[in-house]
Amino acid sequence: MKVWIDGAVVEADQARVSVFDHGLTVGDGVFETAKVIDGVPFALTRHLDRLASSARGLGLTAPDDATLRAAVAEALAANAADSAAPLRLRLTLTGGTSPLGSDRGAAGPTLVVALAPLTSWAPTAKVVVVPWTRNERAATAGLKTTSYADNVVALAHAKQHGGSEALLANTAGMLCEGTGSNVFLVLDGELVTPPLSSGCLAGVTRALVLEWTGAVERDVPLGSLLEADEVFLTSSTRDVQPVHAVGDDEYPEAPGPITKEAAVVFARRSGADPDP
Repeated sequence: MKVWIDGAVVEADQARVSVFDHGLTVGDGVFETAKVIDGVPFALTRHLDRLASSARGLGLTAPDDATLRAAVAEALAANAADSAAPLRLRLTLTGGTSPLGSDRGAAGPTLVVALAPLTSWAPTAKVVVVPWTRNERAATAGLKTTSYADNVVALAHAKQHGGSEALLANTAGMLCEGTGSNVFLVLDGELVTPPLSSGCLAGVTRALVLEWTGAVERDVPLGSLLEADEVFLTSSTRDVQPVHAVGDDEYPEAPGPITKEAAVVFARRSGADPDP
């Protein structure tokens, strides 16, 4: 597939950034992932808004909205032959070519727009609670940065224990999020998800599920996972994915009725409006 990089469309094997790019050397960058159905990115406005917000949080200067939309359109047009199948769209913005170390250089940011086939998720997931935490008070808390090493380690741990996603608490012992997902629980008949103050990412799918289902945000102790009647994950590529087990503890009915309803509502509403 072809890649848009700093204004030019090139073949994937010709796409290059400098070995001194700050995104490579120190993980100084932000990104967004959106699904593309029939050539149309879902919720693109929300994704571009969050990219700009994450960039501000890192002190990066993001291109304006029109420039970003043009880059996306050019990348999609260059890959039109592959657009019949669902695609994964990724925008990455980095600190650009910089000195080795934490200081940024003066070259300006690097912007890349890439596409790949969309991941096919299992109907239900097993998640594993990992022994590491999210720091809800970190400088990068809530930002979608390219510094994903914590997530790589956590997800590898989950897979070593038979899971397909890891869940993390924050430093206060409250449930936070997955490595690439937000988490919802049904507790005493109420659909809840951790608040942004927990340190979790402001997921686009999370926000839409909140709007469309009447779910509520509140702090959830990590142990509530074992008290929940239902659990599901949300993300831009998995939509609503039921959880059938947390570690060795299984949910006898997965998906449960509230999860089923959330999945149906999300599928209906997201299909009706590609950019809600």
